[in-house]
Amino acid sequence: MTTDPAATRAAQAASFDAAADVYERARPGYPDEVVDWLLASRPREVLDLGAGTGKLTRSLVDRVATVHAVDPSPNMLAQLGAALPEVRTAVGTAEAVPLPDAAVEAVLVAQAWHWVDPERALPEVRRVLRPGGVLGLVWNVRDESVPWVARLTEIIHGSAAERFIAEGRGMPDGVGDVERLTWSWQRPVDRQGLLDLVASRSYMITAPPEVRADVLAQVSDLLDTHPDLAGRDRWELPYRTEAFRVALT
Repeated sequence: MTTDPAATRAAQAASFDAAADVYERARPGYPDEVVDWLLASRPREVLDLGAGTGKLTRSLVDRVATVHAVDPSPNMLAQLGAALPEVRTAVGTAEAVPLPDAAVEAVLVAQAWHWVDPERALPEVRRVLRPGGVLGLVWNVRDESVPWVARLTEIIHGSAAERFIAEGRGMPDGVGDVERLTWSWQRPVDRQGLLDLVASRSYMITAPPEVRADVLAQVSDLLDTHPDLAGRDRWELPYRTEAFRVALT
C-alpha cells in the first residue's frame, strides 16, 4: 500500500493536539536576542500564528501591546490560555486566519511554517498585516555539529522542521528581501527532559507503541554510554535558532 505523503504530514501536524502537555513540558522557548530581532520594527499588535502552547508568546507579552495567538489545536491553546490569560486566543490555521483585514503589524510563526501550505497561507498573512507589516519565521533546531547530538538524530530521525531548514527553504519565495539571523545557544536538560523532548515530536506521537519504546530505550542508552554524556545527570543541549524576517508589501 502506498502512503500519501501529504496525508502523513497532515496527520503528524494534527498529532500535537493529543500531546499538548508533553509539548509544553519539553519544548524550549526562544532566545531574547532573536525575539528582539524579530520585533525590530517595534510592532504594537502581533499575531503569533501556530502559537501552540505559547513558547514564543511568552516572550511577546512583555514586548508588545497586544498579542493574538492562533493555532489549530484547542488543547495547545488551552495550555497557552492557562499560562497567559491576557492573550487573545482563537482556533485557526495559517490558511484561514480568524482575524479581520489589516489587524496586526507583525505576524510571527514559530516552529510551524513547515506545516503550512504557503500558496494559501501567504495571502492570508498579507491580508491580516497592515501596510509595511513584517512576517517573521523562527525555528529551534539541534546543533548536529556536536557528535552526541548527531548520534541522537540518527536514533530519533530528523524532524520535519530540521529537514525544512537543512534544505534551505526558510522564507517562502516571492516575498522580497529576506533577512536571516542564526543564534547559537545551549539549553540545560536532564534525562526526563530529553526523553520528553523526543516524545514530543510528531513522528513519536504518531508511531506505534513498540517503536516509541525502542527509540526511547536507545536514547537512554546513549545517555548512559556516550563518552560525552555518561556519568552525569544533566547536560547542555546545543541549539541553533534560525530566524527570518521580511517586510511584506
